[in-house]
Amino acid sequence: MKIIHKGTTYELPEGSTYEDAAALVQNEYSERIVLARVDGYIRELQKVVEYDPCPLEFVTLGVRSGSEAYRRSVSFLAYKACYDVIGLEKMDQFFIDFSVNNGYYVRLAGDFVLDQALLDRIEARMREIVKADLPILKHCVPVRKARKIFLEQKLYDKERLLRYRRTSAVNLYSIDGLQDYFYGYLVPRTSYLTCFELTLHGDGFVLGMPTSATPNEVQPFKSNPKLFEKQITTSDWLNEMNLSTVGQLNDLICAGGFEDLMLVQEAIMEKYIGDIAEKIAADPEKKIVMIAGPSSSGKTTFSHRLSIQLRAHAKVPHPIAVDNYFKDREHTPKDENGNYDFECLEAVDVELFNDHMTRLLAGETVELPTFNFYTGKPEYKGNTLHLGENDVLVIEGIHCLNDRLSYALPKENKFKIYISALTEMNIDEHNRIATSDVRLLRRLVRDARTRGNYARDTLRMWPSVRRGEEKHIFPYQETADVIFNSAVVYELAILKQYAEPLLYDIEPKEPTFDEAQRLLKFLDYFQGVDSINVPINSLLREFIGGGGFKI
Repeated sequence: MKIIHKGTTYELPEGSTYEDAAALVQNEYSERIVLARVDGYIRELQKVVEYDPCPLEFVTLGVRSGSEAYRRSVSFLAYKACYDVIGLEKMDQFFIDFSVNNGYYVRLAGDFVLDQALLDRIEARMREIVKADLPILKHCVPVRKARKIFLEQKLYDKERLLRYRRTSAVNLYSIDGLQDYFYGYLVPRTSYLTCFELTLHGDGFVLGMPTSATPNEVQPFKSNPKLFEKQITTSDWLNEMNLSTVGQLNDLICAGGFEDLMLVQEAIMEKYIGDIAEKIAADPEKKIVMIAGPSSSGKTTFSHRLSIQLRAHAKVPHPIAVDNYFKDREHTPKDENGNYDFECLEAVDVELFNDHMTRLLAGETVELPTFNFYTGKPEYKGNTLHLGENDVLVIEGIHCLNDRLSYALPKENKFKIYISALTEMNIDEHNRIATSDVRLLRRLVRDARTRGNYARDTLRMWPSVRRGEEKHIFPYQETADVIFNSAVVYELAILKQYAEPLLYDIEPKEPTFDEAQRLLKFLDYFQGVDSINVPINSLLREFIGGGGFKI
């Protein structure tokens, strides 16, 4: 049989796998090949080549889909090692809770104590399995049988999730007899999984892994205590509400408890916002509120709701968008590709911003600019501001936690808020929901509604957006006075109906097809719910529309 790769034809014996084909061309790639692509569709390497001749492309660890396959596989490896070292009779749960420093935070439960000695044994067992070069097998079983298997392995959330599986069969993976289910692709053998680290942290451990940006190494673990505390708080609340996984959310939807859940979620969010407003109002020196967060974290709606709460505390808030202080278009820096880099700090007229804010604090009247994104120039339309005794500036922008933006403003006058959608609900015990995926779906829906953008365009731009966040936002999150979690526990059941039609529009020949298919498969696990009863002040309204704020 023949395969065709980059215009060259290769001969392979009948019945060869894509892994066999990858071995012929691996030296053409700087990173390890982990997946194949045929006619735009991803194929796992353990699969037999489908037809002759077969045009092939390959996916490496340096590509997101390849990196994610590696990370799922390492997660399975860690579960297998814990299963072997601790034993099913003692281990009640292996739960991948959330992302920490490009790794996963794992919590174990059962009749044992997780200490460094036990963690060392787990890591040693993982490396033994890697060295043994065991196959990661994939096989199809009836859903009823899969549910029975997971009950026997105490994987109750996986069993619950499969109750909502529409098909009659499901693909399971196995390592040396231990079976599991993942909502994405895996590598073919354990020998691929040479790069990982385990670090004791909190009540669990961090499973450190490479990323597509650093495919051959694990970045050193760095503790972010403020963010970690917020993640733990959210995770514990979901556990108390029996909403840690999608299966539990689906149970609640089917039992008719969705509307109550919406009201509870919004009440808790309003309480948190009220607590933040109370902190600001209690300190008369706090005249400037600086709000920063990654794309689609809900900064605009949050600033409106915070302003309402500040008014309830007898403060007079004045919203200011840093985007209005962009430099003239011709003075905007360009990136390495020659495109305007609107996300770098140098795109902002920092000197003018500091001059205006300093004069306002000094009691002067200032005319504020409004940036015209069509002409690429700031405009002055008589928007003047003078601060009274109870007035507070509420400033929103991606650089607001970076003191280089507000270098001239006294630190005692600033109150910093970091906002992000820290999604701690997981698909099941071993399949997490990435915070960035939730924000991406929010942006897909919002951009289609407000800008007429196709999903393919939003997906194409997303890696660049993420690189900007890594550079300009995430390094400063621990400097915030408070961290606000904008994740809405029920939002994916709502976003599903808006996002799916947009994603189905992407064809196999398009570069973003892989990502669209991954998101569609992910959304398929959720029971969809109508958005008609979502409160008009909900943060989710910023993305689906119909909100009560002028955004």
